[in-house]
Amino acid sequence: MPSHTFDLLVIGAGPAGYVSAIRAAQLGLNVACVDKESALGGTCLRVGCIPSKALLHSSELYEQTRGHLADHGIAVKDATLDLKKMMARKDGVVKTLTGGVAGLLKKNKVKVFHGTACFTQDSGDGRTVSIGDETVSATSVLIATGSVAASLPGVDLNQDRVDTSTDAIAYAEVPRKLVVIGAGVIGLELGSVWRRLGSEVTVLEYLDRILPGMDTELAKEAHKVFAKQGLKFELGSKVTGVKSTAKGVTVERDGADPVKADRVLVAVGRKPNTEGLGLEHIGVTPNARGQIEVSPRFKTSADGVYAVGDVIPGPMLAHKAEEEGIACVEMIATGHGHLDYQTIASVVYTDPEIASVGRSEDDLKKEGVDYKVGRFPFAANGRARAIDVADAGSVKVLADAKTDRVLGVHIIGHMAGDLIAECGTAIAYGASSEDIARSCHAHPTLSETVKEAALAVSGRAIHV
Repeated sequence: MPSHTFDLLVIGAGPAGYVSAIRAAQLGLNVACVDKESALGGTCLRVGCIPSKALLHSSELYEQTRGHLADHGIAVKDATLDLKKMMARKDGVVKTLTGGVAGLLKKNKVKVFHGTACFTQDSGDGRTVSIGDETVSATSVLIATGSVAASLPGVDLNQDRVDTSTDAIAYAEVPRKLVVIGAGVIGLELGSVWRRLGSEVTVLEYLDRILPGMDTELAKEAHKVFAKQGLKFELGSKVTGVKSTAKGVTVERDGADPVKADRVLVAVGRKPNTEGLGLEHIGVTPNARGQIEVSPRFKTSADGVYAVGDVIPGPMLAHKAEEEGIACVEMIATGHGHLDYQTIASVVYTDPEIASVGRSEDDLKKEGVDYKVGRFPFAANGRARAIDVADAGSVKVLADAKTDRVLGVHIIGHMAGDLIAECGTAIAYGASSEDIARSCHAHPTLSETVKEAALAVSGRAIHV
């Protein structure tokens, strides 16, 4: 017999899992959450989003101190890097936030289990899951186990000096030469961190462009900016293998010379984390990409079992996972829930940041949609000039040619990840570019670039 019984068991305490558990508890369900790690928060809080953003910020400050403060009349002599202290600060941020998650679950009376969860044969009384020596039964089970780093054929991640993002946020010393395989979000963010801290960084990308899936125009602008900063790109590089020695690594390529470095970061994406869940016991078979297929209500093929986040099809984004989790448990508890995927933004936290929401020009051209474009550069924004972020950046608003409804917004520039939120709200409410243009934006702010881009859709931008 099960030792514990709940209305809902959430497997995974990452952004999708702990948020789902809290919302379900708010709705009156008796909820449990299980995670194999002692520190809660999942990959995002422990070894992903949060620690990488801490290092991005610290490395930006280091670069500013060494090369740019003099322009502001601030003289700093002999600024040096204390990498151990920088890492300690990052670890402190993580510890605070993971502890905060534990506190939130306790506050909302969510029972927490630590261990590896595995479905057992159905007992006929809800779903049963083993967690070590304990057995838990729940009317509904939500799979929110996230993702793990993916690799390439011929690349063994178990070799010394062949790293994933988890390793690259914890280097004990700055690599003299770092090769990054993959010019996506993770590769560019962590490549930027170590480039600022002193590494010679070479980014190898199989495609003929960086940031696959991002608006092409934005990606081209970003490529120029990052190359100017010192990242070296070799596009069209098919990596066939990596050989590691005690002194370094050699990255082998098809039809091109090998590349030697001190370390290599494999950043070719992530894959669903479903291994060991015992899905075969409940008749759930992942698709060819390892994802769990679900209905619009996040139901799997097994009765009473749901899945959200990185384990199901769609972009692997923490905020997307959170919103899916909330919508899912609201449907379980009340029968109703809502999620508009067109309002989910994507953000790259480099310097400058890159953010997109809605459809890209590539999408609209492919769909044959007649659209208008409004563009506005950061160089013409007063606040951007005042805080010295005008050298790179622009906003692009895409609107339906007939209705003027906003279809997508793409931003490269300082704080783009924050600026994009307004645009997601506009899309959610079916706003037109005229609606954004007619909304008063405080002066001087970077948000005025969004207003001006909206004005530019109809040729009315003021400051260009």
